[in-house]
Amino acid sequence: MSATSAVRRIAPRIPWPIALALAMAALLLIAALAAPWIAPFDPDRTQLLRRLRPPAGFEGAHPAHWLGTDQLGRDLVSRALHGLRTSLGIALIGSVMGCLIGTGIGLLAGYLRGRVETALMVIVDAQIALPYLLLVLLGLAVFGTSTWVVIALVSLAGWENYARLARGQVLSLRERPFVEASLALGAGPGWVLRQHIMPHLAAPLVVQFTLGLPAVLLLESSLSFLGIGVQPPTATLGRMIGEGRHQMLTAPWVVVVPTLVILALTLCVQAIGDWLRDRADPRA
Repeated sequence: MSATSAVRRIAPRIPWPIALALAMAALLLIAALAAPWIAPFDPDRTQLLRRLRPPAGFEGAHPAHWLGTDQLGRDLVSRALHGLRTSLGIALIGSVMGCLIGTGIGLLAGYLRGRVETALMVIVDAQIALPYLLLVLLGLAVFGTSTWVVIALVSLAGWENYARLARGQVLSLRERPFVEASLALGAGPGWVLRQHIMPHLAAPLVVQFTLGLPAVLLLESSLSFLGIGVQPPTATLGRMIGEGRHQMLTAPWVVVVPTLVILALTLCVQAIGDWLRDRADPRA
């Protein structure tokens, strides 16, 4: 048996739509990381003599601007790359922080039980019941609209899902024989959580992360669209859509370009999350 055939037998088969989604997501991530080096223009450079130029192939297009320019003559390729870098960076950092907060609360609630669990789950239920967008607006009004304030507020979106997931897993695992045997042999709570609970939590948390990331990305884009997220001149995908909505009839490419980037990223991550959820489900 050749090495290639052995790898094919061992490695799980990935459907071609998922492989395409993985490749597209990786390409978008690389483009976001390399935006300062591959962007053809400064994203904030205005050229009023080239304003509202259409993409290449249309009448009036400028050869230097492949996807056209916006109402201030800024290159849409450069703006989209830097906007993707900012929006994706905020969504990733916010999702990681939300995952850490929710997982920590869920671990404590599921393992300690009693009054600690009751108090923590009341906080989780309150987070679910409150209209989160209004809380974000209040936070931005009180603390300002700096990038780190936006990241901190975005990180609080969806942490309750991680908390409920972690608590449920801990309640199930703590009754397993191997956990009871470790406790009977004198293992402490920290050792049990680190050696027995966390390894079993990794797969569900990864699935939840991939399913929750598009929602966080859309939340950041919505805030930027409304003008209360990251402030100019920093480019974000939502702000590009918000600034170009007045040109939708005369220059639709100003809105279509960032919209397609958001659509491609969210669809790819959502497809990957659905596939991981199916792979992690023993009933599938």
